[in-house]
Amino acid sequence: MSLKTLSFIQTFNAAATEIYRAFTNGTTMRGWLCDACQVVPHPHGRLYLYWNDGYYANGEFISLELPSKVVFSWRGRTDPGETQITLTITAQDGISQLAIEHSGFGDTPEWERTFSEIERGWQVALENLKSVLETGQDLRFTRRPMLGITLSDFDAAIAQKLGVPVNEGIRLDGVMEGMGAQAAGLQKNDVIVGLAGQDASDYNSFIAIIQSHRAGDKIEVVFYRGPEKKSVLMELSPRPMPEVPATQIALAEAVGKQDAECETGLDKFLAEIIEAEASVPPAPGEWSVKGVLAHLIHSEGYWQTMITEAVIGQEAYYDDYTANLQARVEATLVVYPTIVELRAALHRAMMETVQLIAHLPAEFVTHKRSYWQLAYNCVQYNTHFFGHLEQMKAAVAAARKS
Repeated sequence: MSLKTLSFIQTFNAAATEIYRAFTNGTTMRGWLCDACQVVPHPHGRLYLYWNDGYYANGEFISLELPSKVVFSWRGRTDPGETQITLTITAQDGISQLAIEHSGFGDTPEWERTFSEIERGWQVALENLKSVLETGQDLRFTRRPMLGITLSDFDAAIAQKLGVPVNEGIRLDGVMEGMGAQAAGLQKNDVIVGLAGQDASDYNSFIAIIQSHRAGDKIEVVFYRGPEKKSVLMELSPRPMPEVPATQIALAEAVGKQDAECETGLDKFLAEIIEAEASVPPAPGEWSVKGVLAHLIHSEGYWQTMITEAVIGQEAYYDDYTANLQARVEATLVVYPTIVELRAALHRAMMETVQLIAHLPAEFVTHKRSYWQLAYNCVQYNTHFFGHLEQMKAAVAAARKS
């Protein structure tokens, strides 16, 4: 049996070390190639990559020469056998060139589909790698349309409370003004279970389906509103692309300005309520105003952890949308039992986030993908905060009725 080889050459306006890092760091590989990754970059070290559509590949590093060469084996989920990938990186006058030799493909009929799929995969991936290294933008994200929703946790207990007859799905925390979900009539606490004729009962399948469509596409959305199963036709919205500040100082200023708007709205609300109202949950298992304030404090902590992981190049990967731990809310309310104490703790946490951004290492800003993604998330309108502000207002209204 003769063997076939795929060959690619791609140039980048990026340092050779950045290209080398793109194939030897798990966080960086997730940023342009796959959805989950484990990498141990030394000879005989493991390599594992996973995509949300169910495809995965594994192998081991054969040799590494920083920053000019990487060789590793490759065996995909449906591949008839193992292949080998050799990366050669050269640089001159600020321009780097990557040469890829993906070898070891058989020429039998069982190899034909694997060969064509991997060829197409490399073409798409290299286009994205160029975008990520030169602009920071992950095309899988920037080209992905939006439903215009915010999400919340969902489990059997929440399903029972809402009267939803399924324990898996995507629960809406709210919908965004002017987006497809609002136009289609979706509401807070609707639970999505299907998109475009496919199962969407968990976060990863949900993202994989959306990623395969473009803005303007119309898809069927299947969801539960309480015990009733419904379906609507929704037009996917384009993803707004705000200008990302070029430096960490400018980014910190932008976040500080957004935080000031959030805090002004919060203080106006808190000035109109009393301690007793803030302590009453609207229903068993739901948060009072104080519970929501505790959650917002925790959210700042989570955000600071995510920033730290991005900077050190070890971002965590979660198999599903993470849930909130009620025990942590209760613990915070023991330590900060009053509105004044909770408000002060939240203010300090928000200030700490701004200062963390302002003190980001200059080297991190040069890692364009990681910095761009962080900055993009920072400058988004704080729908999470204002969504919870509305939740607090509803909790007070319920308390006053009782």
